[in-house]
Amino acid sequence: MFNTEININLDFLQTKSPPLIGVDVSPSSVKMVELSAVGKGNNAYRVERYAIEPLPKDAMLDGNIVNLESVGESLERGWKNMGTRIRNVAMALPAAAVITKKIIVPAGQREDDLAFQVETEANQYIPFALDEVNLDFQVIGPAPNNPEEIEVLIAASHKEKVEDRIAAALTAGLKTVVMDVEPYAALTAFELIERQLPNGGKDQVIAVVDIGSTVMSINVLLNGNSIYMRDQPFGGNQLSEEIQRCFNLSPEEAEAARRNEELPDNYKTDVLNPFCETLSLEVVRAMQFFFSSTPHTEVNYIFLAGGCAAIPGLDEIVAARTQASTLIVNPFADMILSNRVRPKLLGADAPSLLIACGLAMRSFDPS
Repeated sequence: MFNTEININLDFLQTKSPPLIGVDVSPSSVKMVELSAVGKGNNAYRVERYAIEPLPKDAMLDGNIVNLESVGESLERGWKNMGTRIRNVAMALPAAAVITKKIIVPAGQREDDLAFQVETEANQYIPFALDEVNLDFQVIGPAPNNPEEIEVLIAASHKEKVEDRIAAALTAGLKTVVMDVEPYAALTAFELIERQLPNGGKDQVIAVVDIGSTVMSINVLLNGNSIYMRDQPFGGNQLSEEIQRCFNLSPEEAEAARRNEELPDNYKTDVLNPFCETLSLEVVRAMQFFFSSTPHTEVNYIFLAGGCAAIPGLDEIVAARTQASTLIVNPFADMILSNRVRPKLLGADAPSLLIACGLAMRSFDPS
């Protein structure tokens, strides 16, 4: 979403980008996806390569890069493991680092007039001087109630937030050509999944619950638009910490044992099942916040994303608690896979690659 030249550029979001890699820098890992366009319809994309590279625990804090060198090294390792020649990347900022505002403006304006009006409006909503932020905008479409107006999304972030990610990529020899916002990148990829629902998910309230290492992010959608977002301080790190406590393991040993499924027999009953129950209660809590904050009283579908979404049986536990159809996110379900991608491994990793997939789709017009 953000132009890395730090100027408003009306065409930046609408034009086709050069081939690029989608890069999601999360608190626990760097996730990288490369797609190619091979046709139209459900099989429009091929997964060429992907990589997930762990990050040291001190590399990120609250979604911000605090150890530039560590993030750069992980990016470089991930890029080398992919075996690609593409060095252009699309990255994203967490929602907490970005101020967004939808505005209504008259339709039919010249580009420079629209840019000037956006900057004027931004002065009202952004509590910083405009020379301290990266500012960008996107025309969403006609205004809901007046065909003579259009709806525009304004997004702004402190320059240092954007520049940190650009600098981390540069240390790995990569060039950032797109800077998006994580929920919007996820929404781009989720459109592929929504099409598979009955009637394309039309008029259905859909909650995408992304369970990261430290934060559970909820994005509720209706007819392709986000109507509610919330972050809750809960994530997979709590499972890792419980494994360490119960089995007297170091953080590294606990993570390795969990990944390799080498934990004692009582792991499932004493650790995993209680964690899943707590997680499902957090989802219920998030839905209650949604109901109390909006006119809606029902969620038709819940999609689980993030590393924890791959826990066997978690979808059934969440479904039982919420009484909503619950599925696991897989944006690659209808994509063609190159011979460099192992289908079983991608199936396990897919829930954690939603944002990276959406960023990779910026290589081409998703329409």
